[in-house]
Parts: sequence; structure tokens; C-alpha cells
Amino acid sequence: MNILNENSLDCNKKIKISFDGGDLTSDSGLLLFKEFDEKIGFSKAIAENIKVNDCVNHTTHRNEEVIVQRIMQNIAGYHTDAAANELREDPVFKELLNKDVLASQPTISRLNNKLDVETVKQFQKVNSILLDRVYSIEPLKVMVFDVDSTNLSTYGEQYGSAYNAHYGEDGFHPLLVFNGLNGDCIKAELRAGNVYTSRKVVQFIGPVLKEYNQKYPEVFQYLRGDSGFADPDLYELCEAQKTNYVIRLKANSQLYKLSSQFEQELLSQCKNNIYEETIIYRDIMYKAKGWNKERRVVVKLTKAEGRFDITYTFIVTNLNWNDETVVQFYCKRGTMENYIKEGKNGFAFDKMSSTSYWANANKLQEMVLAYNLNNWMRRLCFPEESKADRIETIRVKVIKIAAKVVSSSRYLKFKLSSSHPHKKLFTDILNNIKLLPQIVYN
Repeated sequence: MNILNENSLDCNKKIKISFDGGDLTSDSGLLLFKEFDEKIGFSKAIAENIKVNDCVNHTTHRNEEVIVQRIMQNIAGYHTDAAANELREDPVFKELLNKDVLASQPTISRLNNKLDVETVKQFQKVNSILLDRVYSIEPLKVMVFDVDSTNLSTYGEQYGSAYNAHYGEDGFHPLLVFNGLNGDCIKAELRAGNVYTSRKVVQFIGPVLKEYNQKYPEVFQYLRGDSGFADPDLYELCEAQKTNYVIRLKANSQLYKLSSQFEQELLSQCKNNIYEETIIYRDIMYKAKGWNKERRVVVKLTKAEGRFDITYTFIVTNLNWNDETVVQFYCKRGTMENYIKEGKNGFAFDKMSSTSYWANANKLQEMVLAYNLNNWMRRLCFPEESKADRIETIRVKVIKIAAKVVSSSRYLKFKLSSSHPHKKLFTDILNNIKLLPQIVYN
């Protein structure tokens, strides 16, 4: 006979606590993600396109099942491989994967050691396939590619980690491109920590621009980037692909010289009140060394409130919009910082713990899929008042719901907490998933 430990509280001896409640789960909201997964063929796309270079035929925990397990763990907030050991008997996770027991940490580590550069490409293909499916439900009208890099901090002996002087710490320095209008991560690629911002950006973004030109020829494409991406090869790529671009330039003596003609105009506008903020927008034609032709550069001159000096912003573009509109459009790329922050804080983009570079590169791809699955479901299926919720809020409201599992000969019932304060939100999301149009895919 098993004797279960029972604890009492000093504050009230009548209260007894023990872990003998039966088949319970604290993550029953993940059932919504399973329903959405089935709707868009998420797990099926992974099974059909991820082929790990593995000579062993795993029957208990197939590689694609372990990958889906890791993605679902990430969504629920269990970011470490070791967390799998604690979740092996969880009823919701077993139902998500249709398994009697989940893969353990050693099994996940075994998979990590098999992942390579080819599986990175396969993950990117899966992401592209799923993006197409989502955009078949929510058609693209305009596509804004926001490209950026970031620092993923490292603490240990991860291969490829290096000190980056810009961020002042060790880490990786990946490239990322998001849909600037809805936050979808279009593509991500891990890089060594000490490479320059724009290194291989043309090879990174070029296939994406070509792909979207072919798939969505009627959709206007725009690319935005900060001064780290002021690369003439990138301008030429965008021009060849008929992609409009706005990219900030680093100031230099020639740009200052060409735009100095506008200083007097700015000063004359604020001479009656030298303490007010004054801004003017103008443009010049400019050809830097290494450029194959002159290009339009929009100049923003700003005299801040209470100051006498003038600051300059230079943006190279092939748009024919008016000067102020170009600058405002560029400034909206700041929302990408929120997407990167969500990836780091919510999906552990910056928790690269493997010593193998390719294990970490593939982990990033899994994290991107977890981020996107949540982003797609939130955008397509959440009620309007909850569409802006971040993943931490979604976990509290939707995922972390206690439930008791009751099995019968006909049904497996998840009896969710009667006192959960967001029952209506859960039901609304489930109903909206059911209302999604059926996606036709191979």
C-alpha cells in the first residue's frame, strides 16, 4: 500500500495538502493549440518536411514527435529540455502528442545531436508553408519586411558565441525578418556573435523577396532596415525584385555638406521662438562610394525644444512618397523591437544552452514556430479585445487552466476549473477556431 505524504498548515491545522488528486493538469488551455494545429496542419507539416539524418528507426518517440513536443512545451513556458522529465505523465501533453508517455530529456538531447544545417533549411520551409496557409485565410494586402539583428546572450561554451562590442556581451547575433504589419516571423538565421549586422543579409533576405514576388505578385512589398543594413548590395537586390525600401544611413561629412543648405531654412522658421521644437523634411540626390548610381536620400532636420543644435536623420529610399511620409513610415519599424522582445521574453529566443552550434540554430527555428503558432492563433481566433495580449498574459488567461481528466469507454473528458475567470475567452477562442475556413493542403 502506498503511503502518500500529507502536509498541514501551521496557520490552520484543519487544512491538509497532498499530491493525490488523480489525473490532473495545469495546462489544459493547450488543447486550444491542438485544435488550431489540426486546423492549419501544423504538426503534419513538420512530419512531412523535417527529415533528420538519423539511421535509427525510432518507434516510441519519432523525431517529428519530439520536435512538436518541444514546441508545445515552449508555448506553455517550459523552455528547458529538462522540463520534459517533469511533463512525461501530464495528461494534456500526452493527448497533444497522442502518446502514453512523453520523450525525456535524454531523448531530446539525442535529437539535438542529429540536427544540422539541412534541418535548419527544412524548418524554414515548414515556416514558409504554414505562413502561406495562414495567408490563405487572411490574404496579404501589403507586405512590409522589417529586417534586423539582435543579441542572444550566452553563458557557457556554446560554439559560435562571441563578444559583440555593440551589445557589450557574449552571445549569438542572428538575422531576423518580421512582417511589420502583424508580427509574423518570416525567417530567422543564427549567426556567430561577432559578425557585422549586415553580413550575408542579401543571401538571407534575397530568397524571401523572390518567393513573395512569385507567390503574391499583386502585393506591394516594402523593406525597412536601420543603418546597420545600409548595404548597396541590398539596395540593388530590392530594386531588382521591385521591392520598395527605406533604410537609414549613417551620417557622414558628404551628407552633412549636401543637406547644409536646409539649415538656414530651419532656423528661419524658428527665429520667432527659438525654444520650440522645429522639424523640416527635405531630400537630396546622393551617390556614395561603392554605389552604382545616385539614390534619393530623405533628410530630417530637427531642432529640439530648448536646444540650439540641429540633429539630422538620413534615409535612403526608392519610394516617391513625400519626405515626411517616408520618415514616418521608416519610424514604424520600431514595432519590430516589440516582436523581438516577445520572442526573447516569451519564447526564450535568447536561451541557447547547447554546446553544438547546429543544435542551437535548430532550437531557434523551433522557437520561431512556437512564436508564430501563438501569433497566428491570437490574430485569427482571439476576440478583438484580446488580440493584443502577449504570451505571458495568454498563459495566465488561456493556457494555465487546471483540469481533471476523466476517462470512460467512449470519451476522454477534461473537466476544467469551474472557477476559472476567463471561461468565456476560452470558449470564444475555441468557437473561432471551429469557424476558420477549411485549408486545402497536400
